[in-house]
Amino acid sequence: MSDGPGEATASAAAPVRRGAVAFIFVTILLDMLAIGVIMPILPKLVESFVGNDTAHAARIFGLFGTAWALMQFVFSPMLGALSDRFGRRPVVLLSNFGLAADYVLMALAPSLTWLFIGRLISGVTSASISTAFAYISDITPPEQRAAVFGRIGAAFGAGFILGPALGGLLGDIDPRLPFWAAAALSFANALYGLFVLPESLAPEKRAPFRWTSANPVGALRLLRSNAALAGLSIVNFIAQVAHVVLPSTFVLYATYRYGWDSKTVGLTLAMVGICTMVAQGLAIGPIVRLLGERNAMLMGLCCGAIGFVILGAAPTGPLSWLGIPVLSLWGISGAAMQSLMTRLVAPDQQGQLQGATASVQSVSQLVGPFLFTLTFSFFIGTSAPLHLPGAPFLLAAVLMVICVAIAVRALAATKTVS
Repeated sequence: MSDGPGEATASAAAPVRRGAVAFIFVTILLDMLAIGVIMPILPKLVESFVGNDTAHAARIFGLFGTAWALMQFVFSPMLGALSDRFGRRPVVLLSNFGLAADYVLMALAPSLTWLFIGRLISGVTSASISTAFAYISDITPPEQRAAVFGRIGAAFGAGFILGPALGGLLGDIDPRLPFWAAAALSFANALYGLFVLPESLAPEKRAPFRWTSANPVGALRLLRSNAALAGLSIVNFIAQVAHVVLPSTFVLYATYRYGWDSKTVGLTLAMVGICTMVAQGLAIGPIVRLLGERNAMLMGLCCGAIGFVILGAAPTGPLSWLGIPVLSLWGISGAAMQSLMTRLVAPDQQGQLQGATASVQSVSQLVGPFLFTLTFSFFIGTSAPLHLPGAPFLLAAVLMVICVAIAVRALAATKTVS
């Protein structure tokens, strides 16, 4: 692959700073842990404010999720642009302190309005994850980025495995306790970073802050700056939409088709998290070295399609488990794709790139739930042309096949980028 603008410093890149990578790993782990801790209890807390009206609570909770994703859409590119101007360290640290304060606010929230304000602030402060990925781009040579992105991605799986379990235990003691725990985790991480996290973006590599690139629409212009980056961005968006099928319909699907109880569903989701951690933490580096980033990305996308077909077609629960390790290999494509995209922009645009990418992903969080829940509802209803409860997963598989087709064209375009 020809050198792109993001590889201007590739030859002079210093070895990966293991301490800094460890901090970013811990930052994302604790962010995801903090989010996971409140997952089991937040719906119940919402329900307590609306008089135990489950239907009304579900609508309110859906509104909370949409508002959180909207804040991610708006503020991810803004924080990315601020990190390109002022450096990664202040943005990451201020966001961590802000997230800690926000969880305190939600722990003390006396009404649904204050709880909603807390979720809005959480959406803003959690948008700093894109800056954390920009930090990794700064300190990691291009040829090592896919493996490092994979290890960082494993933090997401670990957080979502440990967080809900911890939140459930704490929530049984007191429904507000998980919020205090999340606040403590975020605050401890911010203090840790205050003393150990060095700045990764040298002053001479910083870019002036411009509102035209810091707003979501302006940030997306970067993703259209060349054909290769535009194609990979489309692949990323469609793949993220497909991923939403798991959190939006898996519990409903498994309960309806296989008759699973909450314990079996929980253990299955834990299996998904563990397999994802193994794939992203251990498998990505060797696979990328063996196949190269392009082929690794295509392989991961194909594994995603096959995994969704298995989940959607399996007539029994145990057979559906066979799809989990296959699906987990999909994570290889995400790390390889991120690495390829970082090569296509300049060092002073890494924050803007990660912010724009996070903004695109947040749109998928707005689109995906409606797409898959309505598909599931239609194909188990009486008006469906055939009874097909696995339809959402088969639709996700189709989306992944589309991703493969677009990715092939995009990867061909990367060869012409200089």
